[in-house]
Amino acid sequence: MSFNDFISDANILKALEEEGLTVPTPIQAKAIPKIIQGFDLRASAQTGTGKTVAFLLPALMRLTVPSLVQGHGPRILILVPTRELAMQVAVESAKYSKYISRAKTVCIYGGAPYPLQNRELSRPYDILVATPGRLIDHCEQGRINFSRMELFILDEADRMLDMGFIKPVEHIAASLPKTRQTLMFSATLKGLVLNLSNRLLTNPMEIHVTPEKTNHENIEQKLLHVDNIDHKYRLLDHILNDPVVNQTIIFTATKRQADQLASKLYKDGRPVAPLHGGMTQKQRTRTIKQLRDGDIRILVATDVAARGIDVQTVSHVINFDLPRCTEDYVHRIGRTGRAGASGTALAFAASRDGQLVRDIEKFIGRKITPHQIPGMEAKMKPQQTFEHAPRGQAPRGQAQQRPAPNGQYPRKSGPKRKFGGTPSQFQKRKRY
Repeated sequence: MSFNDFISDANILKALEEEGLTVPTPIQAKAIPKIIQGFDLRASAQTGTGKTVAFLLPALMRLTVPSLVQGHGPRILILVPTRELAMQVAVESAKYSKYISRAKTVCIYGGAPYPLQNRELSRPYDILVATPGRLIDHCEQGRINFSRMELFILDEADRMLDMGFIKPVEHIAASLPKTRQTLMFSATLKGLVLNLSNRLLTNPMEIHVTPEKTNHENIEQKLLHVDNIDHKYRLLDHILNDPVVNQTIIFTATKRQADQLASKLYKDGRPVAPLHGGMTQKQRTRTIKQLRDGDIRILVATDVAARGIDVQTVSHVINFDLPRCTEDYVHRIGRTGRAGASGTALAFAASRDGQLVRDIEKFIGRKITPHQIPGMEAKMKPQQTFEHAPRGQAPRGQAQQRPAPNGQYPRKSGPKRKFGGTPSQFQKRKRY
C-alpha cells in the first residue's frame, strides 16, 4: 500500500515524496480512508506512530476544494494539550501544505505575546492549531469566527483530560458548527476519554493500532533499585559520566524537583537545563533549541515534555522519579530511539515503588530488565504489595486487621494521653 491509494492530490503527494514518505504507517492506512469518507473517528494511537500525518493529509485534501461558506476563520481546528505539541503540529502542517494555495496554518498557545497572534488571526487562514486556554481567550475577544469550520481534531485527548481541560474542550466543541466532522486521537480509549468521545462524536468509527508494548523494541529498558535520594544522585552521576551517553532527558515528578536537580548538575559543571510548565514559552523554546543544537547534553523535565519533543540525538532517558501514570512511562521513554535509532531507558525504583513497577510492566507487556552497577547496589528490595499477597492475608510486614462483629473495621485509636480525659482537660492540666 502507498499514499497514492487514497491521496489523489498531486501537490500533497509531491510534499510527501520530498519528505521521503511513501508507505503509510498502520494508523495512517486505517484512518485516512475513513476520514476522507467523512466518518467521525476515534483512534488509539501513540506518539511516534504517525498519527499527525494521519489526520493532516485528509484535512489538506478538504482544502483542495473551496469552501461553500463565505467568511473569515478556520476550516480546520486542531486542538492539542501543550505548547510544544501545538508548534510541532503547525510545523508538520506547513510542511505538507506548502504546495497548496488555500492552506495557511496559524498556531496559538499560551505564554506567547497576544499582539503577534492577533495579527495572524486577522489575516486569511484555513488551519488553526491551538491549546484550549488560549483559544478560549481569543474566542471571548471575538477574534475567531467558526462559521466555516468543517473538521475538528482532538489530538492526545487523554493528555488533555489529565491536564484538566475537559470543561474547556466541551466549551469549545459547543461553539462549533453541528455539521462538523470530529476526530479524536488518544493513547487510550477508556474512562473519561471514551465518555467525552460519546458526547462529541456522531456514530464514530473506532480504530486501534499496534499495542504500546511493540513500539519500543529498539529501546533497551533497565530497572535500577535505589535506597534513597543520595543513592539516586550517585547512580545518576555514574551514568552521566559514561561516554556512551550522548544526550539524555531526565524526568522528575515536579517542577521544583526539576529545577533543583538541574541546579545541582549545573554546579557539577554539566551542560544542563530544566524544562517544565512553570517556564515562559520563550524560555522553553530556547531550551529545546539548545538541546537540538547540542548546546546542552542534559534536559531535566517534567511530563509536560514527555510528548512533543523530537530530538533524534537523545540516546538515554532516565526516570529519576517513576511516573504515577503508566501511559506516561511509554511517552517518556519514547523520547529516545527516534527515527529507528537505538536508545536506552533507565528507571530508578525505590522499595515503595514495587507495585508501580509491576503496573508499568503489565501495561507495556514485558519485564523491565533489572540492572546493577557494581559497588552501587541497593540494600533495600521492593516491598510486597496487596495484589501479590495470598487472599485473606496482609502483605508481608503488615498486620492483618480483623473486622468488628458488626462487619465494619474499627477506627484506628488515637495516641494515648498521659492524663486521660478530653483534649480540653488535657490542655488545662498541662498548662497548670
